[in-house]
Amino acid sequence: MSNLKKINIDGHELEVDGAMTILQACEVAGIEVPRFCYHERLSIAGNCRMCLVEVVGGPPKPTASCAMQVKDLRPGPNGEAPVVKTNSPMVKKAREGVMEFLLINHPLDCPICDQGGECDLQDQAMAYGVDFSRFREAKRASEDLDLGPLVATCMTRCISCTRCVRFTTEVAGITQMGQTGRGEDAEITSYLGMTLDSNLQGNIIDLCPVGALTSKPYAFTARPWELSKTESIDVMDALGSNIRIDTKGREVMRILPRNHDGVNEEWLSDKARFVWDGLRRQRLDRPYVRENGRLRPATWPEALAAAARGMQGRKVAGLIGDLVPVEAAWSLRRMIEGLGGRVECRVDGARLPVGNRSAYVGTAAVADIDTARRIWLVGTNPRDEAPVLNARIRKAWIQGAEVALIGAPVDLTYDYAHLGTDRAALVAAAAAAQPAEDSPGLVIVGQGALNEADGEAVLAHAMRLAEAAGAKLLVLHTAAARVGAMDVGAVTEGGLAVAIDGAEAIFNLGADEVEIAPGPFVIYQGSHGDRGAHRADVILPGAAWTEENGLFVNTEGRPQLALRAGFAPGEARENWAILRALSAQLGAPLPWDNLAGLRRALIADFPHLGAVDQLADNGWAPLPLRDPARADFRNAVRDHYLTNAITRASALMAELSAMARARAAEAVAAQ
Repeated sequence: MSNLKKINIDGHELEVDGAMTILQACEVAGIEVPRFCYHERLSIAGNCRMCLVEVVGGPPKPTASCAMQVKDLRPGPNGEAPVVKTNSPMVKKAREGVMEFLLINHPLDCPICDQGGECDLQDQAMAYGVDFSRFREAKRASEDLDLGPLVATCMTRCISCTRCVRFTTEVAGITQMGQTGRGEDAEITSYLGMTLDSNLQGNIIDLCPVGALTSKPYAFTARPWELSKTESIDVMDALGSNIRIDTKGREVMRILPRNHDGVNEEWLSDKARFVWDGLRRQRLDRPYVRENGRLRPATWPEALAAAARGMQGRKVAGLIGDLVPVEAAWSLRRMIEGLGGRVECRVDGARLPVGNRSAYVGTAAVADIDTARRIWLVGTNPRDEAPVLNARIRKAWIQGAEVALIGAPVDLTYDYAHLGTDRAALVAAAAAAQPAEDSPGLVIVGQGALNEADGEAVLAHAMRLAEAAGAKLLVLHTAAARVGAMDVGAVTEGGLAVAIDGAEAIFNLGADEVEIAPGPFVIYQGSHGDRGAHRADVILPGAAWTEENGLFVNTEGRPQLALRAGFAPGEARENWAILRALSAQLGAPLPWDNLAGLRRALIADFPHLGAVDQLADNGWAPLPLRDPARADFRNAVRDHYLTNAITRASALMAELSAMARARAAEAVAAQ
């Protein structure tokens, strides 16, 4: 039986799913209906009343279109489609009345409000309101909340749409916000004045339709019309969230999410949203050469000549860090292998099998989480490793999915069956798994399960679990550069230890999480003065990911383009260009002179990288089963806020990290 129902909206007759609300049907018809409380990814509250419409033949009063389903409308007397009007005199008068009520207590803050220019209340008051108010009494005031260092509050502006409450409860999975009181005394508040304990809390800034919740780090630094907006990709984790980078002059002023239903929907983790202050600190803006044990500033010709002298005639190894675009990884591989050396991108020791994309990426898309009925998490804490993906798992759990965890027990914001902490629990789960009728499953394997010596054996059993349960496999990476570098073959059989074994010179391309022992000559190319730069004999300053065009492949194997939002500081240059210049200094120039030529050569060798935003079919090639070690799984991310050089340069990330540690410490009773 078809669920389609006919409806007539402002003279346009169309067929829609009967479960749709009138507001959703209006969107299908291309008719705008104003709203404040309704949001398509949150539950329906129906409390702002701005979306009122007239249902012909219904009650003699306006109807809240966000809360009335099409199937509940009565047909006409002769069976005609029900008629809805969104622009009748009744609707116009009702919307003007609602707007007048909303503005009764709203302060006249627009000139000094940080939301000015991006405020739904401003826009809708202009479009649907009136130019007068009959209210003459004093306005109500509310106390501001302290929600932490990320979200600034001005609760006098709040119109009680409850979007922030519904987001933190339903999506972020915390219960620290709510509404107390009734009538004029109703106000949004936090439980016992607590700050928010979530790494997704910044999304309530985007959700707030007025200036009640704004970005504390960005406040009063720029107006939206002053900013240049660039669409890009986040690299703080491997999910590849779609973002918009707003710049003022050379400076990144803020980072906002873009909607992509297949990746991050419209959410963004706090680390990705607020890390931009790390782009300004500890930057490498000129080359350096070490002389007599001390680094001294040098010119580019000096630095490139010193690097070439250190590499020529020596056994060379190349290391690829976590934030390196595919173009730079491939350029380094071509240059180092041309010298007879080896390159390695698995710098955390992950035992990801070379050349088997179904094993190092998997067969699942991130969007498959939405329809999964059974989800196994192996050696991972997705709340720390990919907060937006964890919110997606929570959404599936709310819709009835069963979640099982094999690994260290952690708070994931949803209930799960804990099957054990060690490899034996995975082997037992794989042996006991049975396919379920009409119950799609998903096995998610984290890097904590793969970066030990038996990582390949663990992965083989995870693939066996997926096969036995009729489930898809998703390998959850922690490094944004990892899948792309694996795709272009920037790996060495045997891993990191084999790659650097006996190396007399090491080219370190942004690998700041690796300790390099004394002995080899080290060239470091990167954007920040982090651990890698301290060990270097030559420093080549490179661009950060916001300062060059680059290709990144996310954890599900989707190639995406990060576009340049600004220019690198000082004498720093784009990473591929530095490698091209160095290759010429070595006497074997790479065969391209610009980024377009590099990409043509790259796509000729690896055609799937040319299909931007498309998922390739990875086939299925299970690994041979071997017995893993007898040990517990350890999660890969120790400190969510300090995972790379950019986050470690950020003062805000350091503050968030300290707050998280203090929150995790056990309370000590007063003596």
